[in-house]
Amino acid sequence: MNFPFFLATKYLKPKRSVASVITCVSVLGVMLGVAAVIIVRSVMTGFGDEWEKKILSFKPHISILPVRGNVVANEDNVAAAVRALPGVTCVTPEVDTRVLLSYRERVLAPVLLGVDAGDFTAAYKIGAPRAGTFDLDGDSIVLGVHAARTLGCWVGDEVTVYSPRTLASQDEVFLPIKWKVAGIFSCGQYDYDSGYAVASLANVRDLMGLEKGVFAIHVKTDCPTDPAKFRALVDTVLEAAQSPSTKHQRSASTSGEAAQAPKTPLRALTWREADRELFAALAVEKNMTAVLLLLISLVALFCVMNTLLVLTVQKTPEIGLLKALGFSRREIMGVFMTHGLVQCTAGIALGLLASWAVLSNLQRIVEWLGSVGVPVFPESVYGLAEIPHRVIFSDIVWTVAFVYAFGLLASFIPALIASTKDPVKALE
Repeated sequence: MNFPFFLATKYLKPKRSVASVITCVSVLGVMLGVAAVIIVRSVMTGFGDEWEKKILSFKPHISILPVRGNVVANEDNVAAAVRALPGVTCVTPEVDTRVLLSYRERVLAPVLLGVDAGDFTAAYKIGAPRAGTFDLDGDSIVLGVHAARTLGCWVGDEVTVYSPRTLASQDEVFLPIKWKVAGIFSCGQYDYDSGYAVASLANVRDLMGLEKGVFAIHVKTDCPTDPAKFRALVDTVLEAAQSPSTKHQRSASTSGEAAQAPKTPLRALTWREADRELFAALAVEKNMTAVLLLLISLVALFCVMNTLLVLTVQKTPEIGLLKALGFSRREIMGVFMTHGLVQCTAGIALGLLASWAVLSNLQRIVEWLGSVGVPVFPESVYGLAEIPHRVIFSDIVWTVAFVYAFGLLASFIPALIASTKDPVKALE
């Protein structure tokens, strides 16, 4: 053991002195700063993962939309061509529109998904029905659980549906229709459970006054989170959608469909583009929160510096004796800088243990706080049933590096003061 490290650890031994108390407080401050940064970063990362998971399971990975107008006319040919591509897991032609639902003087304006029953269960990973079934035959509708609660209806009730054409048209009056609630779904995301309803493609077409065509063709893939592979697949999907194969056109012509319908210029909208505001806001919030929490660590490191300043005053006679015995300024500085780094190391180790303990019991802590009247994670605000978290190794690395870097800076000034003391005056 070299001399600076030996003397630095000797100064850390508890004694009846102010320095020992301040040292414990400094270590505690570093521990709290490190734990706070890691816990918050992990929770914010978990939020991003959970929202991404919900988006990928409910919303399409790629939406094929018309460049001009609202309707994709040759949807069967386009869907067949895209469905044949490797990497594509599901293709659903849909008419999605916002409607007004009414039940017993309660109103709601969800997005209505017009989709075939078989495509709905394949494309939307929402689990088993909360109540009823996902049968879209006849005049039926499936509601999200929070949408049903807002309206005050349940399976078997009839809701009144108002077409958006009622507002768009000034010359015609479109009477509302009644659909029976066939089922209730819950995907665990508040925005989806409260803001979406599902009906058959044929019924929604009638509601919008369409004889054929769809508003969009939604595509699910097997690589939505692989940027390079997904980008290449988006280009392939768009190319296939723009030029459906002649094989599918001939089959459409044989069945009596209008295969010679004019082609509609199409564009592709990816899931990240559709929800870019959400992910951008989450990234900014995550980074800003981390910066603010790192300021807590800076305050704790100032405590480390104060501890060393007090220590240099208390150990002035010893510093003078060491310099009189021939110890260099570099060795004296090494003692106090090592003392500061030992405090930082202890605080980091305790902070890592504290963050692990909190994250391991995070949901229990949240539930306990809620039981004593301190709700910190209401589902209606965050849209998630449980608080998510995921620790990223790089977050731990840069947090530790930050504490060590500023710990060195905080230790440098007291160490420099100690090394420049005059041994004669120090021994007086």
